[in-house]
Amino acid sequence: MRIDEKQRMILRLIQSNGRLSSKEIANRINIPVTTAFTRVKKMEEHGIIIGYKAILDSRKLGQPATAFIFASFSQPASQEGSETQKRIENQIAKHQMVQEVHTITGDWDMIIKVKGKDVDEMSNFVMNNLRTMNGIEKTLTCIVFRTAKESTDIAV
Repeated sequence: MRIDEKQRMILRLIQSNGRLSSKEIANRINIPVTTAFTRVKKMEEHGIIIGYKAILDSRKLGQPATAFIFASFSQPASQEGSETQKRIENQIAKHQMVQEVHTITGDWDMIIKVKGKDVDEMSNFVMNNLRTMNGIEKTLTCIVFRTAKESTDIAV
């Protein structure tokens, strides 16, 4: 699906406020309400818009600590190793502290973003979950001191 400028405007609006009605969207970008509604619906159907969620303040929910954990797999990415890696990624992704899991290039195979209440909770996750997991060779944890920007917005 090709995205035109009006659709980009709609995407920018709903990224900043997913609760906007079709009427509010239409008023802000000067298009008919039915056009706003059908364009949003079409982008949902094509998988451009994949959902709507509330953005929570982790600090106010008692989870102010953030860490990025680098991990290396213990076997190379052969056909068999690739399946093992996918299994490990899926297993890690299920943990409630884990926000993101990415396979990466470079000296490490994976980067994991976690949020929790404190360094002890992070340490417990690494020591009792990651390092005991069959297929993980080593990890490196980077605790975040300060966050200048954290966003789910996509440039459109």
